[in-house]
Amino acid sequence: MAGVGMALPARAVSNEELAARVDTSDEWIVQRTGIRQRYVAGEGETTVSLGTAAARAAMAQAGWTAADVDLIVVATSTPDHTFPSSATEIQAALGVTRGVAFDLQAVCSGFVFALSTAEKFLVSGANARALVIGAETFSRILDWTDRTTCVLFGDGAGAMAIEARREGGAKPRGVLTAHLRSDGRHRDKLYVDGGPSTTGTVGHLKMAGREVFKHAVGMVTDVVVDAFAATGESADTLDWFVPHQANERIIDASAEKLGIAAGKVVKTVALHGNTSAASIPLALATAVADGRIKRGDLVMVEAMGGGFTWGSALIRW
Repeated sequence: MAGVGMALPARAVSNEELAARVDTSDEWIVQRTGIRQRYVAGEGETTVSLGTAAARAAMAQAGWTAADVDLIVVATSTPDHTFPSSATEIQAALGVTRGVAFDLQAVCSGFVFALSTAEKFLVSGANARALVIGAETFSRILDWTDRTTCVLFGDGAGAMAIEARREGGAKPRGVLTAHLRSDGRHRDKLYVDGGPSTTGTVGHLKMAGREVFKHAVGMVTDVVVDAFAATGESADTLDWFVPHQANERIIDASAEKLGIAAGKVVKTVALHGNTSAASIPLALATAVADGRIKRGDLVMVEAMGGGFTWGSALIRW
């Protein structure tokens, strides 16, 4: 783990501002989700511009130049264009001229999937240094008259710079294990009702909130338990739990079921809302910046998203 970075739009939208537009209230949103505000992209702010800014911050922390990067994996459900990929657009914006860049689509689980994918490229020897980016502008696929969904999501980007390095010692650093799952039978519980091949439109996000909540805790705890079993680690040896920032109630219920102490849980959902694939790297960058996550710490990340997709990765920082 060489560096992390984040980028948020300029405009923060409070619950009170949303309450003036749809039938909701700050009390209702906070009680059910823990969200107090979210950031919404304005003119000129896109998935690519936010992802590029986050990547630059991660590269600066790692001490990298464009010549050092030979792999870029971008997790997003809201690319700037149907094609080319946002990854190649970020690659060009950064001045990276070698290696490979591609997008990965696993909705809110996207960053965990992208991190696991990039790690395998590095371990294989195919690439040496990678940027793993989660970037989203979900505000552009929301129905802003639907109070059940428009209050939940926000825009932003987070990035991680990772490199292949042979290390000895009893506690190797990097991704120790990753466990990914998907089950397409749950498509109708969380989806977007548009697409190039079906409607020829972008569409809007649709969600059966209670159904998603019902499945979320069991699914994410399953892959965390698998990660502990694969490594011999446990809730007691874990330093930090960095879950997908969708809903504070899901986060708290998952931590309690896993026996993870509340003081080990990183939560940014109140400030950012659900930023889908960007939520975990935003939370990681926040916790690194404020000094919580330090070199040598054992960090668990996990997420669940539409599809359903879900996964975990256990990292020695």
